[in-house]
Amino acid sequence: MQLANSSTIASTNLPARSIDFVISRQFLEDGQWYRLISSGFVHFGLFHIAMNMLLAFQLGRMTEPNIGSLRFGLLYFTSLLGGSVGALLLSPDAITGGASGAVFGLMAAVVVGMRQQGANPLRTGLGLTFAINVVITLTIPGISIGGHFGGALVGALCGAVLLAPPRWRIPKWTGIALPCIVSVALIFVAVRFVNS
Repeated sequence: MQLANSSTIASTNLPARSIDFVISRQFLEDGQWYRLISSGFVHFGLFHIAMNMLLAFQLGRMTEPNIGSLRFGLLYFTSLLGGSVGALLLSPDAITGGASGAVFGLMAAVVVGMRQQGANPLRTGLGLTFAINVVITLTIPGISIGGHFGGALVGALCGAVLLAPPRWRIPKWTGIALPCIVSVALIFVAVRFVNS
């Protein structure tokens, strides 16, 4: 979720602790790179955190048993990072926070995994939920389009490997290597963007 331009931080009425963890280009230019991850743990209101955590819980129950805790954690954090970088690229001066990038990444990963298994995600509750969330992202002001779509793109990429059908015979180590490589690439993109 985006709240305001970083030049108007004082007018946002956010608690100081929240400001210490949100993301905006201004903070990265000051060397506060931890915000690429910490912004995923800041939420702007009870409804914001409730929706993100409800979806994360449901998607975790669907996904973690199939890929294991380590791979699930890597998928979550790589998607979170993708959301942060997406938010920076599309709205660099906005104050952005929330786990939505990670949640969109989980949804996209499962949708891709379902397609690879031959199922039509749009005939499931998850496919419909994903489609509704895409529409909400594009139509309601104050939602980080870059954060949501950045997380979704990264989640879809990682999900294609992590949730690939057994017949593809993808080595298990790629499910660890790919999210790590994507994370390094995302950090490189953020560094290049901030320093350009």
